Amino acid sequence: MELSLKGKKALVTGGVRGVGRGLVLGLARAGVDVVTCYRRESEHVASLERELKEIGGEHSIIRADVSDPDQVTELIGECERLHGKLDVLVNNAGTISHIPYAELPFEEWNRMVATNLTSVHMVIQKSLPLLGEGSSVISIGSRSVEAGVKLRAHYTATKAALIGLNRSLAREFGERGIRFNILRLGVIETETLRDLPDDQRQAMISLYSKKSAFGRIGKATEAAGAVLWLASDLSSFVTGAVIPVDGGMS
Repeated sequence: MELSLKGKKALVTGGVRGVGRGLVLGLARAGVDVVTCYRRESEHVASLERELKEIGGEHSIIRADVSDPDQVTELIGECERLHGKLDVLVNNAGTISHIPYAELPFEEWNRMVATNLTSVHMVIQKSLPLLGEGSSVISIGSRSVEAGVKLRAHYTATKAALIGLNRSLAREFGERGIRFNILRLGVIETETLRDLPDDQRQAMISLYSKKSAFGRIGKATEAAGAVLWLASDLSSFVTGAVIPVDGGMS
């Protein structure tokens, strides 16, 4: 069985670095034309442009803060102008911080909710006119929801809320043939981990490798593999699900 994704159109939010970059490249290599966005200028933008050019296809990298309603409107408008539709929407943009709950500033709570939850709501709602039968909406969740990691109460709350949003939308839009699913990721190796000092990086890898059934942390290509499956018709009867991609850490 083949994925048959060539020529499909996708939007991946926050796809310039980290896991999102792996998702963008995975979709592009499968023949999908990808639009992605970023919030701050960096060397990662130019390097991703080069990689996508080498892969080939009609790809676009747009500066947009998805926590800003006006910029979300502009981003989705650009997707419509470029491709006229969206077959795949991946809500990957997000943020995290580690703060004791008793000391958590209200401003940081609001920032976390705006970036990790409200932005997903806005992107999905604005994208609805571009999503047709067979479209797949994928939101990136976190194992933190089950683990309850300390110092992340605000982050965990937003990721837990995504599950409720996902299930309700799956029910509401099932008759239109639009699927909504969440990938619950474990620890994935990205440049953020690779850029840590050697001792911190090795300590992190050792800690989380011990929690995995495979004795290692995940790769961005493995997260991309799950996205490709959900983007394809091979998952046509899967909706409202939370799918773990965590190496058996659950």
